[in-house]
Parts: sequence; structure tokens; C-alpha cells
Amino acid sequence: METGSRMLCVFAASADGTNPRHPETARALGGAMNARGIGLVYGGAHCGLMGILADTVLQSGGRVVGVMPRALVAKEKAHQGLTELIITEDMHTRKARMVQLADAFLALPGGFGTLDELFEVLTWSQLGFHQKPIALLNSDGYWDGLLHFLASGHAQGLIPKEGFRLLGHGDTPGQILSALLPETGSPSS
Repeated sequence: METGSRMLCVFAASADGTNPRHPETARALGGAMNARGIGLVYGGAHCGLMGILADTVLQSGGRVVGVMPRALVAKEKAHQGLTELIITEDMHTRKARMVQLADAFLALPGGFGTLDELFEVLTWSQLGFHQKPIALLNSDGYWDGLLHFLASGHAQGLIPKEGFRLLGHGDTPGQILSALLPETGSPSS
């Protein structure tokens, strides 16, 4: 994969979870990214949905850049087989570096860390700090509750229309990748 290729930043759990569809979705996303020549920027762990996605992209020769704070290298079990592992001093620097490296953002199922990263890039987009697309991959309806909450906030006038429109969502990797990073000028599109 070329160094100048498009990069998707994916936020995801450092656990597999109990729903077998989530690891399947991570593998399918990795395969779809490889088919489109899209590299991965992510949190750098070798475990959970993060590790499954990274391994899938790496298995086909894709570029994978992990970004992890020094304090979490041992705790989150940094992946040792990445194209590049960037060690930062803190979480804020981690997120800023991920934003810098990415052309778009996607959240797979995850917990507090995934939500923290997702909402920070949404907030930065709303404030005009970047104009990169952001979406949820709604594996087996995982994000339905969050989407309902956001729609309620919008309906109650607390999330502006422009802010509400910043977050896309879809159920399949192909659908999401086509929306986030459409293929340009490729004869096989």
C-alpha cells in the first residue's frame, strides 16, 4: 500500500465483547478497507475489536498506524506488528495525532474510550477544527440507543441541525466506506 493512501481512523473496543457479530464486523471492515486501498489509524492495541481490525488489515499488506499514550503501552497491550506505532505523552496528544493522520473517522462498537474519541472528533468538527467525515458502523444495532439519544437531543433543540448531521451511520462496511471515503477516478468503482 502506498504511503500517501487514504487513512481511516477507527475507534473500537479493546475487548471482543459477547456478541460474535462485532468481531465479524471488524474483520469485514478490514477486508473492505484492504479492497479499497484504505489504511488504518487506530489506538494501537493488539486485543479486542481494535486488534482484530488491525490484524485483518495487516494480513493483506495494508498500512496500519497505531497511536498510544506511553502510560497505556503495557496496559492496552500495544500491537507489535504494526506498520508504525506512535507513542504519545497523553490522551489528548493521542487524539490530536489521530485526527492529524486521518482522512475520516469511524466508530465500531466500544465503551467509554470509543465514546470519548468519537465525541471529541465530533466536537472538533462542530467547532470547525476539521471538516473530515465521521460515522458509526452500527454492527447488529449496537449504536441504536446512541442514535435515538442524539435524535432526541436534536428534537429538543440541544443539538443543532448542523451538529446532528455531522455523524453518519450505516450497517455494512461497504456502505460506510463509500460514504466516508468514496472511490475517486477508479475504473473498478
